[in-house]
Amino acid sequence: MTIDKAVLSFAGFMVLLSLVLTLAFSQWWLLLTAFVGLNLLQTGFTGFCPAAMIFKKLGVKPGAAFN
Repeated sequence: MTIDKAVLSFAGFMVLLSLVLTLAFSQWWLLLTAFVGLNLLQTGFTGFCPAAMIFKKLGVKPGAAFN
């Protein structure tokens, strides 16, 4: 798995997790969905992705987008 796939998989997992938590507990969990969306948006504009940096330090091999 490359960093690109890891970042996108992690973002998708967090969105789905926040939706489940919203349905089970409180609507405040939608803030997690908003945070993930804003982070993806800023990554698209700046190329800076904190999750990609973490995956790189964990030894995940680089992909095309996040080196």
